Amino acid sequence: MAEIRGAVELPARREDIELTTRDGLTLVGELALPAGRAPVATLVTLHPLPTAGGFMDSHIIRKAAARLPELAGLAVLRFNTRGTSSPRGTSDGAFGDGVAEEADVAAAMAFVAERGLPNPWLLGWSFGTELALKYGREHPVRGMILLSPPLHRATDDDLRAWNGDERPVVALIPEFDDFLRPAEAAERFSVAPGIRLIAVEDGKHLWVGEKQTYRVLSEIVGLTAPEALPLPTEYP
Repeated sequence: MAEIRGAVELPARREDIELTTRDGLTLVGELALPAGRAPVATLVTLHPLPTAGGFMDSHIIRKAAARLPELAGLAVLRFNTRGTSSPRGTSDGAFGDGVAEEADVAAAMAFVAERGLPNPWLLGWSFGTELALKYGREHPVRGMILLSPPLHRATDDDLRAWNGDERPVVALIPEFDDFLRPAEAAERFSVAPGIRLIAVEDGKHLWVGEKQTYRVLSEIVGLTAPEALPLPTEYP
């Protein structure tokens, strides 16, 4: 048995993909599918702020794609938003400060529909949570998972828009977040009481370390494929 940690990559069917936006841009990405079975649900991932080093390989998103197809039967779609680079390549266009990226979210969801990927969930991290909150409601997602939401670009009106929406929206708030800690988050999210907040003890904005990674991935799986819990820590 080998310990599951760090950059370990478990079996999956991995495919380099391209998304086409309605304004004519090509976004580069990857789709990871379970190796020997159909996926039970799909994670559409939205990465942290590209002007601060966020991209499709930001570690929680990369580890979700590396582990969860095998461990939880999830499909994981990750891609670089416009103007963002990673080893996979550079997406067309330029950073749109969370405005032009509305079309990037739409392109990802169009790809999900085209491929017939089941039960899509939006998984946003930091800047990605802003895109999810602002633009996710118009798409047929089963729910949303928000990691370290800063609420810089997402306004109170964006939050209120989710009132009355029955789809689950769950936000993981790190105890020692750089931008929004649990007490302040409770106040900011109070305008949308249907959004569930989970304060994560000892958590930090970047979720560094295997303990935090395991906690985040477990929360994701608990919402999207709960029958796969508890996640194993070793693999043959």
